[in-house]
Amino acid sequence: MEVFWRHGYEGATIAQLTEAMGINPPSLYACFGNKEGLLKAALDRYTKLRNVWMDGVVSAPTAREVAERMLMGIADKQTDPANPPGCLLVQGGIACGSGSENVPFELAARRAQNEDQLRDRFVRAKAEGDLKPSSDPAALARYVSAVSVGMGVMASSGADREALRQVASVAVQAVEAQSAGRT
Repeated sequence: MEVFWRHGYEGATIAQLTEAMGINPPSLYACFGNKEGLLKAALDRYTKLRNVWMDGVVSAPTAREVAERMLMGIADKQTDPANPPGCLLVQGGIACGSGSENVPFELAARRAQNEDQLRDRFVRAKAEGDLKPSSDPAALARYVSAVSVGMGVMASSGADREALRQVASVAVQAVEAQSAGRT
């Protein structure tokens, strides 16, 4: 997982992948079929971990707090020295050639799951009166998701935690502006 995260799908070599896993190439092919099969297994693991985290994010009591938990959490996670910078769901498919056209779609589908969770939570926030009646939960979820992807690109390009937290803070203010208590 970490090799794809650090190098992207195209940049990750079979040699790097097998070395990280402590296996030889025939074992990789026997177990996963091909490099794309290994990526899908890595994405399954990453997505499972991320889904647990997202469940905590969307359990926040208000839409503002959902956005804050998500974006500040991303700022912290994507600059944590224990992990590669950025996000596997972004990094994995930034540069894919003609033989890998399924990879960006696979990554986009997994990012869309997070956006769907946000949308559902923002729909609930609107129904509960937390968001203005004029708010658009789907657009708000798309906005927060787009900011999170941008933060992933920034982190992978060397932005530090403080820079990402500044972006997150502005985005949280934008969500807060949609709160029912705001005019």
